[in-house]
Amino acid sequence: MTKFIEEFKKFILRGNVIDLAIGVVIGAAFAKIVDALVGDIFMPIVGLLTGGFDISGQSLTLYGDAKLHWGHFLQMVVNFMIIGFCLFLVVKGMNVLQARMQKAEEAKPAPEPTPTEKLLAEIRDLLQAKGGTGA
Repeated sequence: MTKFIEEFKKFILRGNVIDLAIGVVIGAAFAKIVDALVGDIFMPIVGLLTGGFDISGQSLTLYGDAKLHWGHFLQMVVNFMIIGFCLFLVVKGMNVLQARMQKAEEAKPAPEPTPTEKLLAEIRDLLQAKGGTGA
């Protein structure tokens, strides 16, 4: 049992698991912000444009108490689209940043050889000039 606990401790303290947990918590908080944005700002504007029609509360009675809440579904689709667009912008920004960093890395000149490397190169050249094996 102790070995199992040690393995679990090693697993849970790895950087990837902690990064994932942080991402999930931030994602949940972001989803609440988007829900508020859509429900409290976008949908009232849509309602205003449609003459006071509240889309989020719309439903269709199928039979008895069974209702199809298509307005709430439409609101969730708008939420999904906003979250998807925000993630697209984040990924696009990361790709641009990565491309710039890669371009900057490629543009860097080769580092100047150290004095030791220069001395070793001179020794190699002398050995080659004398007919030694060299590199």
